[in-house]
Amino acid sequence: KYTKFSICYYWINSLDQKTSIYSRLENVAIPSGEENKTAALSYDYRIMPLQNTSSTGMYYCMVKWNDIQKMGKGVFVLVRDTGYINTSYGWEILVTLTVLLAVLSITATALLLWKRK
Repeated sequence: KYTKFSICYYWINSLDQKTSIYSRLENVAIPSGEENKTAALSYDYRIMPLQNTSSTGMYYCMVKWNDIQKMGKGVFVLVRDTGYINTSYGWEILVTLTVLLAVLSITATALLLWKRK
């Protein structure tokens, strides 16, 4: 009963529109002595190429038997334009923090010297 099933890959964009990407039918032969046992099979599908940023969204896999339908948790894919530079503010934060600490240190030293006179 469960040896014939279909695998469907699809994605849902930011407007909640469902788009089918690929589907195929499977017919798995059960080896002798393995009947009535749970089996886990892996099926990989590579989504290539993603043309533009409108391909961003949640991608899902769904398996359908005669009366059962199971859907994966999905994976979010963010597509960026070519030439995109991921901005990092690490150095700016470090320099700002260093300058702030230097100013506070100089101010505290000046106040201590002024108070001693």
